[in-house]
Amino acid sequence: MEAAHQESPGGIVAGIRRLGNFALFRRDVPVTSIRAVIGWWEARRIPYNLTVGSAGILTCIVIAVVGMGSYFFFNSDFGLPGSPLFAVFGVVIYGILANICFTGGWIVELIVRKAWPQEADRFATTSFSLGLVLSVLLTLTPAILIGVAGIFNLVSHFLGVVHP
Repeated sequence: MEAAHQESPGGIVAGIRRLGNFALFRRDVPVTSIRAVIGWWEARRIPYNLTVGSAGILTCIVIAVVGMGSYFFFNSDFGLPGSPLFAVFGVVIYGILANICFTGGWIVELIVRKAWPQEADRFATTSFSLGLVLSVLLTLTPAILIGVAGIFNLVSHFLGVVHP
């Protein structure tokens, strides 16, 4: 029997740690200059945007399906924004804010590098991994909430539950 504690492979923490196996989430060579820090982060900006953007597209699809279903089946505008222009504006602002937060990653790493240089590389890989996971979860949150609410509305409609 091993004395070391084994984590369950299905745990969230274990899943996030497995991200470290991918080159995108690793820093194989310690970074020693400001330019290298910024370069490491910026080399990951496009994959970050593609990943978060894909989650955003999925969210938009779920919201559109729930909204159109509500409109056509129940004559309701549940899930749809007031104006398509408002939705486009929201998506653009969300993308800009996500990239500002991404830039904050390398800014904070530079601060950590000054205060705790021995921890900076580990901080970078951990903060990038967690930042990406949390960005995707945040982006999927409207799809989850509206999707679940849409399912409840559909079930309540078929069960004949009347809403005041």
